[in-house]
Amino acid sequence: MSTPKKPNNEAIERLIANRKKHTESLTLDQLVTGIRANNRGVLSESITLVESSEVQQAALGQEVLQACLPYSGNSIRIGITGVPGVGKSTFIEEFGLFLAERGKKVAVLAIDPSSEVSKGSILGDKTRMNNLAVHPNAYIRPTATSGSLGGVARKTRETILLTEAAGFEVILIETVGVGQSETEVHSMTDFFLLLMLAGAGDELQGIKRGIMEMADAILITKADGENVKKANLARSEYKNALHLFPAKSNEWIPRVETVSSSEKRGIEKTWDIITSFNELVTSNGAKNKNRDAQQIYWMHETVKEQLLKEFTATSGIQEEITKQSSALKSGKTTSYQAATKIINYYKNAKR
Repeated sequence: MSTPKKPNNEAIERLIANRKKHTESLTLDQLVTGIRANNRGVLSESITLVESSEVQQAALGQEVLQACLPYSGNSIRIGITGVPGVGKSTFIEEFGLFLAERGKKVAVLAIDPSSEVSKGSILGDKTRMNNLAVHPNAYIRPTATSGSLGGVARKTRETILLTEAAGFEVILIETVGVGQSETEVHSMTDFFLLLMLAGAGDELQGIKRGIMEMADAILITKADGENVKKANLARSEYKNALHLFPAKSNEWIPRVETVSSSEKRGIEKTWDIITSFNELVTSNGAKNKNRDAQQIYWMHETVKEQLLKEFTATSGIQEEITKQSSALKSGKTTSYQAATKIINYYKNAKR
């Protein structure tokens, strides 16, 4: 077996530099026109601008976003979550292909876990969704968390707006399935889909009440072969469990179904459920009301994010935090007093 060649760092750096040069050579109007024409290259470059930590690029990204706002909002935004191993990527590919083959333009935005050591992302979604990745009606974009969900969630939300401006009608947002990401994704989607496995022990153990309450539908995956009976039993148990939760304000009654991605069963039924949901919340005004509330939520979250960024960048603040941490450990102060001193230091530094 031959030894794999090591990546050519110089070649990678040249590629990144060329991409950056290409982006900088496009005007705001050219970027927006390219997005509106569903030019995937321009869309990807524009998303990169929005995600960039470089000030000038990020500023241009925000201008692009602002210019695209009038063309956004015309989609159904679907959050999809489930524990690792539940078959999220397999389901998303089959579901995405089902829609794409019927003429729907589908964008898959995957919040991807990053290494805490290298800060590198797995970014394997295009590898796991080979067929969907090359379909002309589909677009897949993974976003690395880099250990922080807050900033990435905001950027994912902004990416939703850009993909909508590019004409994508169904936006699928896949979470990492580790807890906090579910709450973040729920706050930027219209429909929240929870994927569950059957036959993995007590069906209701290990499932946070909050995630169950957020779900608009639960799909029992891998309902094929010898697992069909277990899947149907799990469906009954989850259906009964959902009756224990308060009714949703949007008048929707959550559904529970089984699905087999390998046998392509339950895929069409899933879309029927989502379509019924969308018709209901559109007709009763709940969809717009929910999106308005989400906008305000993200305004507050962005204020917090910007303030925290400014706070941590303040000269000497890390030293003050270290000083107060030492005082806490030695029992010389309380958490409240230490926090107050750190805040006062920040206020004085800003004067």
